[in-house]
Amino acid sequence: MRSARRWGVLAAGVAAVVALVGTTGGSASVKQGGPIVIGWAFDAKGQMAPFDGPALATAKIRVKEINAKGGVNGRRLRLDTCDTQNNNPARAKSCARKLLGNGADIIFTTCDVDFATPVVQEAINRGVLAISTCIGTDQMGPKRFGKTKGRLAFSFGNVAQDEGSAMAEYAYRRGWRTAGLATNTLLVYFKNVVQAFDKRFTQLGGRIVARENYATGANNVQTAVTRLNSERADVYVTSTAFGELPAFVSGFRSLGNRTPILNSWAGDGTYWVTKSPEVTNYYAVTYASVFGDEPNAAVRKLGKTINAATGGFVQGAGTIDGIVTAIKRAHGSTNGAKLATQLEKFKKVPTLAGKVSFSKQLHSVFGRQYRVIQIQDNKGKLVGSVTAKVVPKI
Repeated sequence: MRSARRWGVLAAGVAAVVALVGTTGGSASVKQGGPIVIGWAFDAKGQMAPFDGPALATAKIRVKEINAKGGVNGRRLRLDTCDTQNNNPARAKSCARKLLGNGADIIFTTCDVDFATPVVQEAINRGVLAISTCIGTDQMGPKRFGKTKGRLAFSFGNVAQDEGSAMAEYAYRRGWRTAGLATNTLLVYFKNVVQAFDKRFTQLGGRIVARENYATGANNVQTAVTRLNSERADVYVTSTAFGELPAFVSGFRSLGNRTPILNSWAGDGTYWVTKSPEVTNYYAVTYASVFGDEPNAAVRKLGKTINAATGGFVQGAGTIDGIVTAIKRAHGSTNGAKLATQLEKFKKVPTLAGKVSFSKQLHSVFGRQYRVIQIQDNKGKLVGSVTAKVVPKI
């Protein structure tokens, strides 16, 4: 009888531990019914700050709204943050460990897969889901992080192949039949967007008249511009941001070339425009318009609340929406593998940032509708929308 009683007590204790572990990504430190902790390693002042900051701001707003309505399956959301200080690898890894040590059930990371890698690896090595609001490559998943652990890495950003394809379809729809391509080789995302445009534009019947490369910090933008300028095209296409964006656009305009320029989400907003020459005949695809003409009233209100400079602001709130849906579909579990299984089943799942689809192969979003922004005389406005019909293989 004593032996049976001891085994009964032991079995009850083991069951309690198993129950605790099952509610998180593998940690028993968070009690069942306690908060769902999202740890966000973000760049406060470096290159990724213009992308990370607005998304974090809207994520905080969305978390507050969700908690006011009772949380997720009765559990409140808690958002913890850590500044990676311009995505310094050692600092990024330290941030991830700190957030995980403080009980993070899910880890959010920055908008470039190279910068995000130290954080992602720390999370997935512990069985914790790693999420970016806006990484735009197919490397945020099994392609970079392995078939098993890579299943725990996702981005709610649009995969570059989809974005480049949408740009090509918009260009062709506008009647632009020839294109000159300029690839910024700094980021995989930059390169993949242009590669996807190239392939899809050609499939549609367009013709590429020139291909040039340049790189952030290499001081060779004008060389690429000069070479492209010597080739007549209906549109010049790139994917870039940082200091190379104003240099690229003003380079053509200073030469008297008024040909349309088409950029990816990286070139959204007007914060970068030059006064002389003024930016004209420039286009970019993005998540939402920040110029007061966004069709979705809730998104428009959110952008105004934080005084957003680019459409990526909506990704913070949209990603929270997606994670909440995954948790609910997993019956309240925050276990990394269970959440990954639910995310891979997403097919046009509604979020504030649009409809989200993933697959076992693509852990970044495809098939979402893009807003098309035009900048004319340094003023931006919404001029249309486009959804990629094909995700080309590159």
